[in-house]
Amino acid sequence: MEPLSAANTQFSLKLFKKISEGNTSRNVFYSPISISSALAMVSLGAKGNTAAQMFEPAPGQKTEDQIHSSFNKLMSELKKPGAPYVLSLANRLYGEQSYQFVEKFLNDAKTYYEAGLEEVDFKKKSEAARVDINKWVEKNTQGKIKDLLPQDSIDAMTRLVLVNAIYFKGNWEEKFPKDATIDEQFKLNKIQTKPVKMMNQESKFPLAFIPEMNSQVLELLYVGKNLSMLIILPNEIQDETTGLQKVRQHRFCQRKFILVP
Repeated sequence: MEPLSAANTQFSLKLFKKISEGNTSRNVFYSPISISSALAMVSLGAKGNTAAQMFEPAPGQKTEDQIHSSFNKLMSELKKPGAPYVLSLANRLYGEQSYQFVEKFLNDAKTYYEAGLEEVDFKKKSEAARVDINKWVEKNTQGKIKDLLPQDSIDAMTRLVLVNAIYFKGNWEEKFPKDATIDEQFKLNKIQTKPVKMMNQESKFPLAFIPEMNSQVLELLYVGKNLSMLIILPNEIQDETTGLQKVRQHRFCQRKFILVP
């Protein structure tokens, strides 16, 4: 599972670089595991040149089955029963009812990704299908994502829609006092700042320094200490960018960390 995690980290940074091209100061929020697992599901039905372009084994994984098995194991690990956090990762296939899908593709999608097929009438009732898909996404994200698919995004020519939904809610291991929240200036770049509400607390947290990126990395643990948030803070901003360009340039998962006491 470690090779998959490393590969997914590299994928997430490359995708982040692509998404932020042309506007490096805007906010970007996305789930790499949702995107990579969705692409992995698509690869189950790919053959020939398409499969060759999509399939690139992570180091230590030599077959497609190993990759799909690793995704299955990773998702099972993330959705531990009785965990002190809520993490829902759900997949669903919506297929045109008159279309004959390859049985192996459906079986593999169900086995590896728990993605069942729901038959819908895209040809005559595409709008109703779109509404149903949006309702499923809204339900599986606890109402956080509404109207994922806009009007006219699905029509009579649609044959298959692959949907992934992820939801996470956790509590900090070290809680921030509400009365310690204050207004501070947040640096958008070297020149611009914006007033925002910032949480505050004094405690001991894992802190590291990455020399190649001239950045600090702070780890905030969630209750249970199985999951955490990593916050990257550049020590200085040299131009009108956010200062995180070096994060895009370096392979973050292969950087050497210097622990700060």
